[in-house]
Amino acid sequence: MSQLSILIVEDEKKLSRVLELELQYENYHTQVASNGKEALQLIEDRKWDLVLLDIMLPELSGMEVLRRVRKTDKITPIILLTARDQVHDKVSGLDLGANDYITKPFQLEELLARIRVHLRKPTQENPIREQLSVGDLHVDLDGREVRRGDQVIELTPREYDLLVCLLKNKNIVLTREKLIENVWGYDYFGETNVVDVYVRYLRQKVDKGYDDAYIQTVRGVGYTIKDREQ
Repeated sequence: MSQLSILIVEDEKKLSRVLELELQYENYHTQVASNGKEALQLIEDRKWDLVLLDIMLPELSGMEVLRRVRKTDKITPIILLTARDQVHDKVSGLDLGANDYITKPFQLEELLARIRVHLRKPTQENPIREQLSVGDLHVDLDGREVRRGDQVIELTPREYDLLVCLLKNKNIVLTREKLIENVWGYDYFGETNVVDVYVRYLRQKVDKGYDDAYIQTVRGVGYTIKDREQ
């Protein structure tokens, strides 16, 4: 099995050295970049299995590196390292295409666990994860993760179950009664308009702000998700 490669982009020498030693101990191949320009060059020069990217960097910020990389590379996992414990920075990084973030100071075990999650590849021991999708909307059934393009979408358990039900019945119109039966269960005795309420919640998260709206209303019948490619 070939070594997986991780690029460490961090200008704090002590921290980058600790990360380098720990990752090498875990049998990863590593290289360190201490500024944004050097990092961008290394990312352009070769393929990395994962990039650890500090936000605060000299010469070129981590956010700018991320923005430029994602123009041509949507796949390589990128985990942001940041000392800024602010929601805005985390959201900005995720919006630009980061896969994850961790706030300094952090526990090495937590970082290593996150790295392992993002480096998992399909093998006989780790089979291909079951997914549902339509267009750029993807649901990882094993990880219960929902993405539209590069954006992770946070859903409540009920919203998630409703989306999965619609995707499993793609291009089929489901009545409110059928959705209640599949999502809320046979023993649900509330109002059927609960479906309309949750469809509205789901649309706000899945379709709002996008050109294509996947969740369609069939007046007088119910709801469906349509695959426009069919």
